[in-house]
Amino acid sequence: MGRRRTRHNSIRRGLIGGGAVLLALGAGAVAWAWEAAIPPQPRPAADGFPPKLVAEGARLAAVGNCIACHTVPGGQSFAGGLALPTPFGTIHSTNITPDEDTGIGRWSEAAFTRAMRRGVDREGRHLYPAFPYDHYTRVSDADNRALYAYLMTRTPVRAEAPANELPFPLNIRMAVAGWKLLYFREGAFTPDPAKPEVWNRGAYLAEGLGHCGACHSPRNALGAVEKDRAWAGGEAEGWTAYPINQDSPAPVPWTADSLAFYLRHGWHPAHGVSRGPMAEVTGNLAGLPDADVAAIAAYVADRMGTPTAERLRRGEDLQALAPRLSADAGTPPGASLPAADGLARPPAADSGRAGGDERGEAIYRTACATCHESGRPLPFGGLPFALSTAVNASTPQNIINVTLFGLPPGDGTVSAVMPAFGGALSDADMVALLRHLRGRFSEQPPWDGLERLVADTRSGAHHVAVRPADGIERAPRNVGAAD
Repeated sequence: MGRRRTRHNSIRRGLIGGGAVLLALGAGAVAWAWEAAIPPQPRPAADGFPPKLVAEGARLAAVGNCIACHTVPGGQSFAGGLALPTPFGTIHSTNITPDEDTGIGRWSEAAFTRAMRRGVDREGRHLYPAFPYDHYTRVSDADNRALYAYLMTRTPVRAEAPANELPFPLNIRMAVAGWKLLYFREGAFTPDPAKPEVWNRGAYLAEGLGHCGACHSPRNALGAVEKDRAWAGGEAEGWTAYPINQDSPAPVPWTADSLAFYLRHGWHPAHGVSRGPMAEVTGNLAGLPDADVAAIAAYVADRMGTPTAERLRRGEDLQALAPRLSADAGTPPGASLPAADGLARPPAADSGRAGGDERGEAIYRTACATCHESGRPLPFGGLPFALSTAVNASTPQNIINVTLFGLPPGDGTVSAVMPAFGGALSDADMVALLRHLRGRFSEQPPWDGLERLVADTRSGAHHVAVRPADGIERAPRNVGAAD
């Protein structure tokens, strides 16, 4: 009896001791994750910021594409409230106008810099990494000062962001501290002394404010960028962000010059027009100095690496053959067609003709060829599909999106445009067309799961944001998430 009592006492002491350890660990974790609030201050006078500093902040905000996430299409700039779907729930962007009650009007420069550098708001709450502070941490103090000046001179807008829709425990801000412990490394950008100045400038802009890798990289189960696969392709707002490293699927290899042209103008004759979230990026970058655009292009081109001589030759051949490939799209079944290397090969078995299914080709001739074989140059003509990255990509998501929902025109400006065919083509029509495009204009294997992808995209099960090519700030009110 005494031995049993002793054992029970030992168990009780063990449980108490274990509980004490857990409490201590919990208290320690809370203490480690806790961040102090920075006292509010009166909103600084807009005319107190030097105009030159504000202008620099405007350019930096364009690099960061801040307006895209912090503005509802058709709403007031930087007032927040945009729903950002994630695999974990919906996060709504915050109001970053200088409104004192619902925006950042009472934030000091120190509070703003902490949010950028460490992902903590003025009140000490950890910010969700939908705000890409894992990239913004690289921004210099001087550039944060310019951004602060720019935002504090915007028009104050009283607008409360809707509550985030996240399940427990993700709705607890302290949980973000654990994510940071695993994946976030604070630190300003460090130039590489072995690289030229233009490369370092491009790296600073692309890896920091530009946060290119946030969209163009795959993410793990907890939503963190897979560092060992950075820039290997990702997803943004229902669109595929193509790999922009050595795995780029572009039929014509990118160069620093073609990238600079594309980033400046939003299109390139060998690569097509920007669309989806990338349209917002190029729309904002249009206001940057040429030197900064060229620096970003030089860095991205270096990340892509030097194409092989064979790939360069194939790209040159494709550009020469592209009009002929489109014009030959009506070649009778079984005829040989010029491939990317100029050699004659029979059409692919899944081309929509050789297999006996002429439906895709008929749809192409009726719906697509008028623009894509017109010979009218970009950005107002259609890109020859032999040059299309979308047709050559590992996933058909982007070409599904643009075929169903089109490319809306810019609001109040001349821009590229493409009609939406979602109301004219059934799911079966879409699948037939996609098979024809893939088989006729690409040497890649057929896409799998087309029926499901088309149906999910049309129904909204796969959320797609449709934007005009001139950026979000002047977007018409009827442009937004696709229904």
